[in-house]
Amino acid sequence: MGKEKESVSVSKRKRETERNGKLQTAVSGLLIEHESRGNPMPPRGVPEHAEPAVGVTHMCCAPVLFRILLERPGPEAQQQPRRHVEVLTGGVPPPAALLERVERMGFCVTHAYGLTEATGPALACEWRAELDRLPAAERAALKARQGVSALSLADANMKNAETMRSIPHDGRSVGEIVLRGSSIMKGYLKNPAVNAEAFGQGAGWFFTGNVSVVHPDDYVEIRDRSKDVIISGGENISSVEVEAVLYRHPAVAEAAVVAMPHLLWGETPCAFIVPREGPSSANEEVVVAHCRANMPHFMVPKKVVFVDSLPKTATGRYRRTSS
Repeated sequence: MGKEKESVSVSKRKRETERNGKLQTAVSGLLIEHESRGNPMPPRGVPEHAEPAVGVTHMCCAPVLFRILLERPGPEAQQQPRRHVEVLTGGVPPPAALLERVERMGFCVTHAYGLTEATGPALACEWRAELDRLPAAERAALKARQGVSALSLADANMKNAETMRSIPHDGRSVGEIVLRGSSIMKGYLKNPAVNAEAFGQGAGWFFTGNVSVVHPDDYVEIRDRSKDVIISGGENISSVEVEAVLYRHPAVAEAAVVAMPHLLWGETPCAFIVPREGPSSANEEVVVAHCRANMPHFMVPKKVVFVDSLPKTATGRYRRTSS
């Protein structure tokens, strides 16, 4: 690819995504910048390495880095890039509103879906040039999808967990992402109960626990983790969909939606929000009004809690259960 290319890999742990990214970068003959114990990148120092003006051309990171970049002092309008940076992101579904904002800074994002059990990405949101003509918000919504099967050693399918039939590609029917192939793990060490749950349907399929739809263009979009779906009065509510709407409010920096017990409906959504710094401000009434204007009323959070930070795992996922 040439000596003018430089890659940065940002990760808190030595995971399969970081390992694979560095191997691919090395094979391509690119320069690698990475966090190390001897010369760590401080959390607030990451943007200086990733900034498009510095010289990095390719980057692999979790969506949490985008939030760090966007939290820097100064208006986003002054953060115009000198060059584009190609970014591969994954780990958690990135909200479309977040992708729209970060692409204005010069980052061209490709969203990939994978997991440790599959030894890396199994799906990638392969971009098509004709989609560049769409408005920025529509492009971001399409880029937030998980995409189509990537070139890998694993087969991917979306199946109804009860019938084991593949779901229609209509953007509405819900199924679970299942994977099989030589790159899928044999099982969890000394944990037969979990293995039975993950592989119990037979035919060699590994059930990921990710509930999704498939759109008519064959692109997959995750609706939620099966364990995070909120069941309210018989209606299934996707925490990911509610969070995507919350991220569209200018006062919201981060949002996580969880189930809250309800005497009548069983469960209702509760939103935890980290507010953005700046002139924009929000209270519970404003957030609820924003949600009511952009989603069915049964999906609207019944409680909104403002916090200074949200607990996360090492890979940037929100910890939705108390420990």
